[in-house]
Amino acid sequence: MSGPPEPVWLVAANVVLWRRYGELGQEMRPGTKAYRGGAKVYVVGTYPGTGHQQLTTVGHGRHTGHWITIDTGTRHLHTFRAQLVYSPAVLERCAGAGCATRQEAEELAALLERVAGEERHAHHGAPHPDGCRCHACLPVTPG
Repeated sequence: MSGPPEPVWLVAANVVLWRRYGELGQEMRPGTKAYRGGAKVYVVGTYPGTGHQQLTTVGHGRHTGHWITIDTGTRHLHTFRAQLVYSPAVLERCAGAGCATRQEAEELAALLERVAGEERHAHHGAPHPDGCRCHACLPVTPG
């Protein structure tokens, strides 16, 4: 019988509270179809050929609360950060993914944060609706 799995450096992020949806992004939806807004997810795979527009993530599912692994649009995530993960459920699902060092995870997190911001800005070509609550429009509170 082996002991607990070795911790791995992964990139963690949060799901946006609200996202623009529909024609020209004039409607608002909370979170994503798979994740609640604000849910913490771990990035276990990227698709470099697509400009990092899609990421494979592990997190608690919106409807069941069970751990799920699903591809998620980068624009639906924010606050990317490096995190040393000890959770056996996450480690089981990441199947050898992850960064070798904290520095690699921090560099990937910075890249994904930049890409996510660009994707949110470029995805809908129309101006934001009045009273928009998307990630870009919500006031940022320090702390």
